[in-house]
Amino acid sequence: MDRMLYVAMSGAKETLKAQTANNHNLANASTTGFRADMAAFQTQAVSGAGFGTRAYATNSVLGFDDSSGAMQSTGRDLDIAVQGSGYIAVQGRNGREGYTRAGDLRVDPSGQLMTATGLQVMGDGGPISVPPNTSLLIGVDGTLSVVPQGQGPETRAVVGRIKLVDPPIGSLEHSGDGLFRLKDGTDAPSSATVHLGSGMLESSNVNVADAMVNMIELSRRFDLQVKAMHTAEENGASSAQLLKAN
Repeated sequence: MDRMLYVAMSGAKETLKAQTANNHNLANASTTGFRADMAAFQTQAVSGAGFGTRAYATNSVLGFDDSSGAMQSTGRDLDIAVQGSGYIAVQGRNGREGYTRAGDLRVDPSGQLMTATGLQVMGDGGPISVPPNTSLLIGVDGTLSVVPQGQGPETRAVVGRIKLVDPPIGSLEHSGDGLFRLKDGTDAPSSATVHLGSGMLESSNVNVADAMVNMIELSRRFDLQVKAMHTAEENGASSAQLLKAN
């Protein structure tokens, strides 16, 4: 196989992978607390007999953008946003602890504190359960305090504390379920330095304009590589005709 065809084919394949990552970011441009994936191309030489005259590209997701999204005021008591670095601990659907920046919380009919996507919010001792109440407030340090049903404000009591973590960015990876987890598979310890803002949510940090421009660029790059594949095919056909003529 001509190396030109191999280079163009691999380039088109890797461009599609980059397009997938970019489209994933675009699809989550309005997802609360979303962190954009960062993908990059790398050059690799084509190995084999002959001179090293061909190189192809590989694309991989190198990590995620840890910059904060814009803070949006909602005025809702159960909406919280992490101020600065840090994450909210939740229990993933596979039972493992994961971390998120999405703070749009709710209490389900059984009294469990949940995220908007139905994940249980973790406290220092496990999933948080909230007793029946007429008022629920979340403090800056993640402390939950309630006024029991039928009681006055003077009876407000602390019922738990949301587990907040702040592991080094390099130790985190973006899992397929949208949560962040430690690369070594362990659970991050609680951090007393993470603070919350109440009555607000953090928006996605995806730059829609940049993602749209990147999508157009990747589309043009894919078309160029497909044209190169056609050129390689035409060159091969022409070479075969010349050999037959001789």
